[in-house]
Amino acid sequence: MQQKSKRGSKAKSSIKSNIRTPIVVVMGHVYHGKTTFLDKVRGTTVAKHEAGLITQHIGATEVPLAIIQEFCGALFGAEILVPGLLFIDTPGHHAFTSLRSRGGSLADLAVLIVDMNEGFQPQTIESLSILKRYKTPFVVAANKMDRIHGWRSTENAPFARTLISQNERVVEQLDTRIYELVGELYKYGFSADRYDRIRDFTRTVGIVPISAITGEGVPDLLMVLVGLAQRFLKDNLEISSTGPGAGTILEVKEERGLGTTLDVILYDGEFKTGDTVILGTNREPMVTKIRALLKPRPLAEIRSDEKFMPVRHVAAASGVKVAAPKLENALAGSTIRVVRLSEDIETIAEEIKSELEAVRIDTENDGVIIKADTIGSLEAIVGELKAKNIPIHSADVGQVSRRDVIRAAAFKDNFLSVILAFNVDILPDAFLEIQKNNVPVFSSNIIYSLIENYESWVEGQKMRIEQERLEAVIRPGAIRIMPDCIFRQSKPAIVGVQVIGGVIRTQVTLMREDGAVVGTLKEIQERNENLSSATVGQEAAISIEGPTVGRQIHEGDILYINIPEKHARIVEQELKPKLSEDEREVLEEFLEIKRKKEPFWGR
Repeated sequence: MQQKSKRGSKAKSSIKSNIRTPIVVVMGHVYHGKTTFLDKVRGTTVAKHEAGLITQHIGATEVPLAIIQEFCGALFGAEILVPGLLFIDTPGHHAFTSLRSRGGSLADLAVLIVDMNEGFQPQTIESLSILKRYKTPFVVAANKMDRIHGWRSTENAPFARTLISQNERVVEQLDTRIYELVGELYKYGFSADRYDRIRDFTRTVGIVPISAITGEGVPDLLMVLVGLAQRFLKDNLEISSTGPGAGTILEVKEERGLGTTLDVILYDGEFKTGDTVILGTNREPMVTKIRALLKPRPLAEIRSDEKFMPVRHVAAASGVKVAAPKLENALAGSTIRVVRLSEDIETIAEEIKSELEAVRIDTENDGVIIKADTIGSLEAIVGELKAKNIPIHSADVGQVSRRDVIRAAAFKDNFLSVILAFNVDILPDAFLEIQKNNVPVFSSNIIYSLIENYESWVEGQKMRIEQERLEAVIRPGAIRIMPDCIFRQSKPAIVGVQVIGGVIRTQVTLMREDGAVVGTLKEIQERNENLSSATVGQEAAISIEGPTVGRQIHEGDILYINIPEKHARIVEQELKPKLSEDEREVLEEFLEIKRKKEPFWGR
């Protein structure tokens, strides 16, 4: 162990000035175990505290080389030059295409986590597409091997050691699932194999079996990542330690004793206390000076409540908390950059402003209104809605305001007269306007739920409208006037009838077998109780406005509901499969009568 510590120290000192920590983006489908994997490495339980157990904002975890060395034990063989790994835990669902694209372009390596028991899911495929687009080297972590029936777990054991303790049937099942993943990767243009069977990782994607819960295989995954970074990324990791820093603001927070602070991922150059920085806000970019830099202790996730250590200098790649004056309006998801020369301020400000404007939307067209807590969230929701061809009227960062509600209420399309609010509050005056105008507001702190809830509502509204439309359609029905049941001859005629097919309702016109319309069915009664309808086999007294018994209608006559042509077309083309057998028979008889007189009627 002492020898390993020396090796780790040597590695750190030899590269500290010119090689930055590799950025590793963790990707994959929701619930496949991304954050749980990082929890195992850092010994925290961030996943249990996420809304819906899904990461909603990019988080950062620095894992120093000494910790990797300790975790990997005997696997840690060759001299390592990188100072550790910086993991970016991406949100775990397909709504974050744009964030992943940005993460993919910044990341040196990626871990694609796949539940080996579920296989590839939509977000797995989406992640592959992004990695392929940016040509980002990656490994597949085949997670949840401990779920294989009969698996014997060994906490934090390397893969080779835990594999030895499994019986033959379990090993066969594991191999089957690994080769199913190999086949899936082949479909998308990747050659892959289990990592310990690969000689050239530049040509073949490594699949590392792991359990994020028990830690089995995690040492192997860390060593593969370190090895890939060391062997293939050395040139890309070399940086100037004096370059002006550039980072992305993760969150804007209030910290006791510090005021408003920024959680930042520094992906290039360096930050120093006293540096002049420019960053994005809801309005114009602002200029301020770094008053303090604070680093989380090793393995502490930057969003956690752990105490931070003050430092005077931070180099990429790193997660860091920045304290500076007037950060109240800083915008999460925007860029923060160090300005070394005063003449650069205007140029950099314009660049940052253009980044924000590229995400915001403000149109005159009907569309949904989006309000989100960060630029990244807004970008993700906009990308998702555009992919689904859902029109957007406006998209911006901030709370739901009265103005938002008034704008939504003005739209003619009820399906678009809505507000989608991600992780933001509704202002008090907006609540009053919502109640006044009955504007639907969908709120959630899980993006895919926000989109799904809106889509489900639209589908429900469409189904309700369609149901109301179909319920308004006049359906087939036929009655026979029973003998000795003439209660009144006219004005209106009141007769006893039996429903011989379909359904009869009030306010429909009735037609004889020769096609002549005889009058309007005004009322239906059974045992002196008014009915709105009567079905096949039922006997009732009905009143008919128009005919006189003995002239236009007679005892024993069969009368049909006279279905309007537009309604008949709907019944024949849309409702026919849903009709009962007696309704279909009545419909055919009715259509035959009508088409004898007019061959193309209802077609």
